[in-house]
Amino acid sequence: MTEKTVAVNYTEAQVTMLVEGYKAGTSVEDLAVRVGKTVKSVVAKLSREGVYKAKAKATGKGATTKADLVAKLAAELDLDPKALQSLDKATKEALEALVAKVCFTTFEA
Repeated sequence: MTEKTVAVNYTEAQVTMLVEGYKAGTSVEDLAVRVGKTVKSVVAKLSREGVYKAKAKATGKGATTKADLVAKLAAELDLDPKALQSLDKATKEALEALVAKVCFTTFEA
């Protein structure tokens, strides 16, 4: 039987440099440039090495929901919110545009 040769995507030196650099606070983007790889590839490698921490996502605190936008429209049009319930299926961008055109009072979620 013939032996299969497996291509190594990262050398041990590159992995060490990535891990140490990341732990020292170097951005993933900078590390990717240094090793000539994509950011996605470097993130995947750092994840496999157990050192990558994903950026915290913004919490919904203060964010307006689609339900809030539909409620604002209902209040502005003096309608029962249930009458506009199917608008929850619209995109948030569409609802925001509608509120901007229809509502003349300041909206606070």
